[in-house]
Amino acid sequence: MVVSFPVDEGGRRIIRIGHSPDPDDAFMFHALTTGLINTPGYSFIHELQDIETLNHRAMNNELEVSAISIHSFPEVSQEYALMNCGASMGEGYGPMVVALEGKTLNDVKSGLIAIPGLKTSAYLGLRLAWGDVQTEVIAFDEIFEAVLEGRVDAGLIIHEGQLTYREHGLEVHLDLGVWWAKENNGWPMPLGGNIVRRDLGEEIMSEITRWTRQSIEYAISNPEQALAFAKSWGRGIDDATNERFVSMYVNQRTIDYGPEGRDSVKHFLKQGQAIGLINPDFNAEGIQFIGSEV
Repeated sequence: MVVSFPVDEGGRRIIRIGHSPDPDDAFMFHALTTGLINTPGYSFIHELQDIETLNHRAMNNELEVSAISIHSFPEVSQEYALMNCGASMGEGYGPMVVALEGKTLNDVKSGLIAIPGLKTSAYLGLRLAWGDVQTEVIAFDEIFEAVLEGRVDAGLIIHEGQLTYREHGLEVHLDLGVWWAKENNGWPMPLGGNIVRRDLGEEIMSEITRWTRQSIEYAISNPEQALAFAKSWGRGIDDATNERFVSMYVNQRTIDYGPEGRDSVKHFLKQGQAIGLINPDFNAEGIQFIGSEV
């Protein structure tokens, strides 16, 4: 199959990168999408949308490259491959269930919990930890408001909300990263990854993955400019919070999942199969991580 590409004014093929509007994704893609990485014959542009929207766009095979929830990867694995770089993994921290002060754990577990999407890794983690809880899908950046207004009993928060919940007077009843590590050999919790479309062909897939890794390495080695760029997607957070959040989710694990990271992804998806949220026919052990040497 021959893939047709749109081209820019210089005749370079345009690769669209979909990622969520949060600082860690902006940080890792800064060098790639601003021309700081040499990508002969190709140019890269951002398309920013919330992760649940990106999950569904991947199901429609729309973008050449995209961030995706690990929970959603099995549904698009025929069309996309998972890069070995770009992971968002919680090293003993992760999405949190928060509620107003005074709520008991039983109140929260038996009440209505706002979630950022049914295809998010946060939701799969919640179901693995607490079973068949009552949920309502609310946009991730509106969950605090829903909790504070009492429209839901608790909220499952992602992105920089994991650092700012105290400002809203909320308490944590479950940190999924802590729970996952305790239950699973201390492994990091899989949350997000980067995917590249298979119809581009092995050579282009490998090149794009290599350039993405270079972009991440560039940002980590030259953080000031990338942090300034990332802050513009931080929804009003200060410099210290921006830097802390980025360092949580852009690190050595982002450059390379590593053996524990890859094992954790496979186990997470197999656990999802065990509770019926992931197709039982999906071969988790057979996942190919583009750019991995193993």
